[in-house]
Amino acid sequence: MIPKKLTKMKLPYFFQQFLGFLAVIILLMAVTVFSLVLFGRRTALNATENRLFSYAESIVDEDLDPTQLNTIRRVLTAQEVSFFVFSDEGNIVYPDLPRNFRANISDDQLDQLESGERIALTTHHEDLLGNPRETTLVYLPYFNENSEEFAGFITVSAPISHINRQMEELKGNLFSAFLISAIVAILMSLVFAHYQVKRVNRLRKAAHKVAEGEYTIQLEHNERDEIDYLTRDFNRMVIALKESQDEVINQEERRKSFMQDAAHEMRTPLTTINGLLEGLEHNVIPENQRLRSIQLMRKETRRLIRLVNENMDYENIRSNRIMLTKHTIPLSEIVEEISEQMKDIVKESSNKLIIGEMDDIHVYADYDRLKQILVNLIKNALQFTNNGTIKIASQFTSEGTEITVSDTGIGMTDVQMENIFERYYKADLSRTKTKFGESGLGLAIVQQLVNLHGAKISVESEIDEGTTFRILFPEKK
Repeated sequence: MIPKKLTKMKLPYFFQQFLGFLAVIILLMAVTVFSLVLFGRRTALNATENRLFSYAESIVDEDLDPTQLNTIRRVLTAQEVSFFVFSDEGNIVYPDLPRNFRANISDDQLDQLESGERIALTTHHEDLLGNPRETTLVYLPYFNENSEEFAGFITVSAPISHINRQMEELKGNLFSAFLISAIVAILMSLVFAHYQVKRVNRLRKAAHKVAEGEYTIQLEHNERDEIDYLTRDFNRMVIALKESQDEVINQEERRKSFMQDAAHEMRTPLTTINGLLEGLEHNVIPENQRLRSIQLMRKETRRLIRLVNENMDYENIRSNRIMLTKHTIPLSEIVEEISEQMKDIVKESSNKLIIGEMDDIHVYADYDRLKQILVNLIKNALQFTNNGTIKIASQFTSEGTEITVSDTGIGMTDVQMENIFERYYKADLSRTKTKFGESGLGLAIVQQLVNLHGAKISVESEIDEGTTFRILFPEKK
């Protein structure tokens, strides 16, 4: 856990990086030096122990002959190596020392020797003769040649002062190397820290520009490390912000356009209603025209209600404030109802509505909302079709029920198809003032309702050929 004092320290990022790099490098070097010293000491001790065991084996090979032992002793003494021969009870056999001189060995170690094991150890206080010095000792058991019984053991010892001297020299050399490496580490840490801070500052400056509204910035990166990945994500974020900004601008422009159209749409019926009401109030409308005036006011009122309802409907759908009551619906039933409901509108538009074969077709959907989807698509087709046909067809697929609404109208460009489901979008502004003019909400409502059903909608179109909308409703799970 990081201490609170450290978390409150205001240390520049450069120094954080520098200290981090330096701490890691120095710690690594310290561990390396410590490991090398321990490894060197252990290696030297192992080499000494192996050498002493080889001397002990040579002594055993001479069958403990006193003459040979004296010769070996003179040779080994010149190398600061001494050896002793003990009986199976730990009494001195060679050289000639007081009878009470015994090996400084425990009962457990003696048992190990009796079982044929070899023992190596290092004393830090004194050797077998009581001299105060660090000594390496090895114990090698020997056995009777005939009975193979444990006969005693040989102890060979040597001081390790030369090893200590070597270790001191090694420590001195390593310390010098450590100082040189520390200087190099400081320089490398400065370079690395400066490099990393430079990259972070580049991101910081770019973020500052984005905060000021500049969304065209793109930083180069190689995707080598986390900062490169952060730079890549930063670029993606800037692109997303630019797209969001463009979308907000487009939506605002469409909103303004819609408000102007809505104001115009409302002003016309309101002006009509107001004029008729004033005429009725002042008795300037003939008696035989009053019923027609009332019917006209009712028609204009319905027009206003429809405009308000479409906006409220879109907001409710978009905000998930409506609940779907889905069940399996015979598609022919709902299509026939729509055909009957819209026959006058279709006739007035000089178009034909063709219903495909769908007696055995069922769709799992909300009845009223499915009807709303199809009505909006048909109205959209009527708006962009003159003296043509609108066809409703359906079929079962492996993914569910597919419903298509196609027309032989003016068609759309690729750009128009990309934006057709956006709120307030109008594919052909010249047709918004016609009798079948759109508010810019019909297809946006269609898409929201399709999404609520978990269905999919797509559009295909060619200029002067017509447009086809396809809706795929999944089967009931």
